[in-house]
Amino acid sequence: LNAAPQRAPRQRVRFLPSPAPEGGGAVELVAASVPVLADHPLVRGPRFRKLKIGAGHRLDVKASGVFVLGIGHGNKLLTDLYNCHLTKVYTVGGLFGKATDDFSDTGNLIEKTTFDHITREKLERILAVIQGTNQKALLMYSNIDMKTQEAYELAVKGLIRPMGKSPPIITAIRCLQFAPPEFQLEIHCLHETQQYLRKVVHEIGLELKSSAVCTQVRRTRDGIFTVDDALPRTQWNLQSIQEAIRNCQLKVQTELEKTLA
Repeated sequence: LNAAPQRAPRQRVRFLPSPAPEGGGAVELVAASVPVLADHPLVRGPRFRKLKIGAGHRLDVKASGVFVLGIGHGNKLLTDLYNCHLTKVYTVGGLFGKATDDFSDTGNLIEKTTFDHITREKLERILAVIQGTNQKALLMYSNIDMKTQEAYELAVKGLIRPMGKSPPIITAIRCLQFAPPEFQLEIHCLHETQQYLRKVVHEIGLELKSSAVCTQVRRTRDGIFTVDDALPRTQWNLQSIQEAIRNCQLKVQTELEKTLA
């Protein structure tokens, strides 16, 4: 912001001495417009010395992907979006055959197991059980009578979600890739942490009579924001940030009106 072009300094009228036209060393006062020195950057200092920036749903040091920030008035909008309890989407990588103390592939090795008996069909059967269990939890924490017209209308709009605090809930989970010992999942969830997702991978390994560690957690969507909206490090400049804010304004306004109306 401070490197952006600044407005021109204010001007003030001063009467400055100037040689008289008739010469002879005579001096007269002439009105002249001069800049106000109080507006000079060397006097005033940087125009912006602090900027209020708020963080949305955080990512831990081992995760990557979409990370939403609010600037200025955007901090209030971040709070409003948080109260919408929007679904987040992750791509989670896993590796069969070993277990660690923190459920990640970089943790301390605890045990090694075989995985030759694991098939994609067995994995997808476990994923279906996980999704079914979490769907029941979603309905329970949404505090909605599923026999009412309100429940039907919310279901049509995709707005059935817990509107208060709840444990982590997985709304959808599917297998994207299966090439033992490696596999990749897509997980749609609410109120999660990245460590919780790593634990899910660990529990999947146990259910399959083996073990598994998480190799990657990447957030591809945070509510209305996707990877396409994100700015890579090479685009962290004023012009790109301003454009990103403009592009997201309508999406944010539409979501808040739909959910919090």
